[in-house]
Amino acid sequence: FNITLSHYILLRVTSNALKKIRGIINVDNEFDGIVKSIGQHSGNWSELLSPSVRPALILGFGLALLRSFAGFSVILYGYSPTIFQFAGFESASEAILATVAVGIVNVIMTIVAMKFIDSWGRRPLLLIGLMGSFISLGVLGLAFMFPESGKLTGWLALGSLLLYVGSWSFGPRPVFWLLISEIYPLKIRGLGMSVGTLTNWGTNCLVTLTFLTLTHVLGRPGTFWFYGLAGICTWLLVYFFVPETKGQSLEKIEDHFRSGKHPREMGK
Repeated sequence: FNITLSHYILLRVTSNALKKIRGIINVDNEFDGIVKSIGQHSGNWSELLSPSVRPALILGFGLALLRSFAGFSVILYGYSPTIFQFAGFESASEAILATVAVGIVNVIMTIVAMKFIDSWGRRPLLLIGLMGSFISLGVLGLAFMFPESGKLTGWLALGSLLLYVGSWSFGPRPVFWLLISEIYPLKIRGLGMSVGTLTNWGTNCLVTLTFLTLTHVLGRPGTFWFYGLAGICTWLLVYFFVPETKGQSLEKIEDHFRSGKHPREMGK
């Protein structure tokens, strides 16, 4: 392969890093796979639709689409003070303080996810996080069915939202970005990630812009149950189709998809 001096230096550093990460001296096979990947030319959009890449493309697109409709952008980026005021926190200061608590939980659980993502694996974090999120959205919808409960509704809504944000930050939020960086072949990884990123932020924008409209059409309970249903659909997608990429080299992941095997069979 035509390897430049900078590539050679990078590869030697990579070899030493692999030995340290894997805990073994002989990493020649994995190292050779990386060299082969570097020797590939950049891909194009037509290769993104090829049969060997299509399952990864569908997974990346599907996860980005469904997870956005589970409502995280509404709660974290746009309307959490409004939701708290809906729930009975009458003063703006109370609603803002509750929103600060949501932000703190988001940061803490993201750090926790970083601790477990390589020991537990991607799938467990996704499944646990998604389950916690749609359960909490179900409880949140129930809370809004009894607005006459006053402060009790507010505290129930706060607890539900903290559980939702904690669950989301433990799994679906960080793991999605890691997963779409692993499942595409190197030469079209940038194109594949761009599709997932565009889908993610485009649907986040749509969900955020339609939140107040949904509350008028479906009611407040129905809106959060709709987001919860999207969370259940995402959980099913993960359970049946998302591979476990923990401990798999990027080259092995690429070879698995190229072989045409079911994503769940990866590593078996």
